[in-house]
Amino acid sequence: MSTGCPARTAREVLSRYQRAVLDQSAGDLANLYAADGVHEIPFMFPGMPERYTGRDEIRAAYGRAWSASPAKPAQFCDVEIHATADADTIVVEQTLTGLNTATGASFRFPGVLVLRVRNGELIRTRDYMDGLRIANAMGRTQSPGDTT
Repeated sequence: MSTGCPARTAREVLSRYQRAVLDQSAGDLANLYAADGVHEIPFMFPGMPERYTGRDEIRAAYGRAWSASPAKPAQFCDVEIHATADADTIVVEQTLTGLNTATGASFRFPGVLVLRVRNGELIRTRDYMDGLRIANAMGRTQSPGDTT
């Protein structure tokens, strides 16, 4: 049933995406996706698969990850939004800042998102983040060659 409201633009979806991350709301994040939407993480991130398909997988995966992490995001900064030839696709450079509540250390994680929206819903997200940097900051891995 149509509500008569225009579909959200890619920029509007980005704003809601960022809010869901800051709130660590896996439900809000998953609800931005189409029923068969895909969230891909092309770069290695310890403990996470490269792809989630559908709202349920996205909700479950991010719910587990966020509830197990001492990371508390504070804000996105250095946000640059790049338009593409397809009005439904944007490329976003951004840095997520926050605090590791277990150690008291602050963090800054740069990343790039490619968001593709159809009918106001995410159909594909490619999330290029430095997973090793994030995992190291959260105390989840050792640096290569670290024998301690």
